[in-house]
Amino acid sequence: MRIARNAGTLFVAGALTLTLAALAYPAMLGVSTSTPTSTNIIANPSSGPLTEADRDFVVKVRAAGLWEYPVGQLALEKGTIPAVRTAGEHLISGHAGLDDTSRKIAKQLGITLPNKPSPQQQGFVATLTADSGTKFDTDFANILRITHGQIFSTVAKIRASTENTLVRQLADQANDTVLDHISVMEKTGLVDFEQVIIQETTIPKMPQDNLTPPPPGAGEPTLVLTPPPGSGSVSAKPSPSPTVG
Repeated sequence: MRIARNAGTLFVAGALTLTLAALAYPAMLGVSTSTPTSTNIIANPSSGPLTEADRDFVVKVRAAGLWEYPVGQLALEKGTIPAVRTAGEHLISGHAGLDDTSRKIAKQLGITLPNKPSPQQQGFVATLTADSGTKFDTDFANILRITHGQIFSTVAKIRASTENTLVRQLADQANDTVLDHISVMEKTGLVDFEQVIIQETTIPKMPQDNLTPPPPGAGEPTLVLTPPPGSGSVSAKPSPSPTVG
């Protein structure tokens, strides 16, 4: 099975990079984009040294949820087979949990989080919003399987290198969540593994603006990805939309 091609799909156009590829806001944090050093220590909280890579990881986890959570809702509404709807439930539940942890950690570490995903990630949502029927099922399973496959190694690197206990906690949770999401996408039976391998090993270049989630506006309330009723049960139907608080 080949992944469908259309002009509105960044994925097929070769623009798919790491779902968690967005950087934090360098201008706001005083970090230059021209010569970033991921091992640079930017703070020394009680939880351990915080590096640029640690900070970026917390932002990336948040940004991933900001597009995968609504895509999970789309799967519940538009999925034509039970396995796709089940995968949507896992996306919603998993990212509600990760969002809760990332927001708490960001507050403790003084990290500014976005309220919107990157333009690239918004493109994924737009593509799946426009899809319908079996095309939605196929694009959903393949886009999410590829992005999660790419995320997996990123999470492992942070988990292996960070000295910050809070970031380590988030990496542990992200590892479990990503593996779960990979598994449920594969269980749909719609994943084109040949294309998965190509996309996972070929990282196209994109303008940095496409990969960076916009910073929140002054005084803008924090968007909260509402956990499903039942507190952690992936079979429970989620709230109809995220909330702010």
